[in-house]
Amino acid sequence: MAIASTFTALPQSQPDLPFKVTEFVPIGFVGEVPMAIATVPALPVNSLPELIAYSKGQSGGLNVAITRGGVPHMSTELFRRRSGADLTYVFYPGSSQAMSDVISGRVPIIVDGLGGPIAAGQLKLLAIASAERVALHSDIPTVAETLPGFVATGWVVLVAPPGTSADAVKKISDDLNAVLARAEVRQKLNALGVSTRQMSPQQLSEFIHREQELWNPVVKQIGIAAQ
Repeated sequence: MAIASTFTALPQSQPDLPFKVTEFVPIGFVGEVPMAIATVPALPVNSLPELIAYSKGQSGGLNVAITRGGVPHMSTELFRRRSGADLTYVFYPGSSQAMSDVISGRVPIIVDGLGGPIAAGQLKLLAIASAERVALHSDIPTVAETLPGFVATGWVVLVAPPGTSADAVKKISDDLNAVLARAEVRQKLNALGVSTRQMSPQQLSEFIHREQELWNPVVKQIGIAAQ
C-alpha cells in the first residue's frame, strides 16, 4: 500500500531514497478521504468566504495548525494560494499534537482529513474538499463551491514492486476490485469516512500522474525538502 504523499511530497523531501516511486507498478485504488477545513467553535465565521475575509482583516492573519509535508500541509498551501486567505503556519511534529492544540483553542484553524474530531463535531466544519458534497455531511459545502475546481484528498493505492508480471497485476487488481465492490466492505469504509472507486492499473497510473501534476508545484512552493 502507498499513500498520496509517497508520490508527491516524498520524492522531493527525500531525494536520496534507494528507490524511485515512478518504478512502482500500479495495481488498484483502495480509498480516499477528503480534506476538511475546520475552525474552533468560537471563531466568528460560519462559511469559507467569511473565513477568507476575516483572515484578511486580522493583523498578521490567522494561525493554522500544520504537520509538515503531508497532504494536509499541501492542501492548506493550495487553499491559501487559491483563496488569498491570510494564514500563518504553526508547525507541529505530528497530527495529534496539531489537532489537540486546535481543539483546546490555542490555534484557530486546521485543514485535515474528514474524520476524527472534525467529523465528530468537536470543531466547526466549514467546507470539505471533495468533488461533490459528502452524503454524511450533506449540509456542508465543498471548497469548490467557493473556489471552483478545488479538490484535495488523501488517498491509498495498491502498488507492486518493479518487474511484477502483467498477469499478476491483473489478477491482484481484479481481486481488489471484487473485494471493494462488496456492500459490507463499502459500509465499513464509509463508517470511517473513506470512499472508494474502482480503477484499472492504467486508470490508477493516470490518476497518480494527475495528482503529481497538481501537487508538485505546491510542494516546491512550500519548500518541502530534506531537513
